[in-house]
Amino acid sequence: MPRVSIFLMILLCVSAMAETRPIVIAHRGASGYLPEHTLESAAYAHALGADYIEQDLVMSRDGVLVVLHDIHLETTTDVATKFPNRARDDGRFYAIDFDWAELQQLEVNERINATTGQRVYPDRFPIQPGPFRLCRMEDQIQLIHGLNQSTGRNAGIYPEIKKPAWHAAAGKDPGAALLALLDRYGYREATDPVFVQCFDPAELKRLRFELKTKLRLVQLIGKNVWRESTANYSAMRTPEGLADVATYAQGIGPHLSQVVKAPNKPPTSLVADAHALGLQVHPFTVRNDALPAAFSDLPLLIQALVDEAGVDGMFTDHPDLVAVW
Repeated sequence: MPRVSIFLMILLCVSAMAETRPIVIAHRGASGYLPEHTLESAAYAHALGADYIEQDLVMSRDGVLVVLHDIHLETTTDVATKFPNRARDDGRFYAIDFDWAELQQLEVNERINATTGQRVYPDRFPIQPGPFRLCRMEDQIQLIHGLNQSTGRNAGIYPEIKKPAWHAAAGKDPGAALLALLDRYGYREATDPVFVQCFDPAELKRLRFELKTKLRLVQLIGKNVWRESTANYSAMRTPEGLADVATYAQGIGPHLSQVVKAPNKPPTSLVADAHALGLQVHPFTVRNDALPAAFSDLPLLIQALVDEAGVDGMFTDHPDLVAVW
């Protein structure tokens, strides 16, 4: 066979592999290496080859979309030191009680357990005074757009609306604010590199049917005991529940335990049932330093997710280790 033909075949194979492999979603950025949801973490995730970079979103008192996993601040910032008198009666510091100018004064650190004060992931970036700050969703969009241009890559964004009903009770509407911001930056169509995710099906239905978004939506599926919303997530995982999800979303984001159980054991039927309805499946969260108990190493977990369950993508704190699969 002529050498040029062999070279062309190799290129075609590599291209096919790139198109068919599951997408890598950087969970809170490259959070396995740098403090979560910082611009530094997002930039490193881009450099490590993530296909999408995730942003959890809450709102400040003055209506800014802040990239923060929790509605509280004390587990990832020094808010208790900077604003010791701003806790509510429950002892917690809520982002919604602060203006953006105040939130900018906080230093971001590795996640700690709010009850024990101990680090959640002991071997990650050290907790120390440093340069890390909270950022806005707009900051992350601008960063990712800039890196896409300067590197020639096309990493997408994967924002999550946190606690929409809780925000609504406080007079805030992060969902509508997010759609308006995305529209300003050209994210409007189902073909654009963005997924919008939420645990609350009522919010996703509102985005689809009331606010008329064309963007791809992903229904996160947690455990009922988490109380992420009033939804029954056990019922949502049935074929009937998934059929309802398929009326407003293009994918689901289940917990790992809802997809795979152990190496060399059949996966649950969730991925197959979702695929039968045209839904993508992006489970969370693959962490090299916090593997499910049944899996002794990361390759075994990824093999179960990709080769046995057939997922379409996965959230990971370590995008470099998943991207090479």
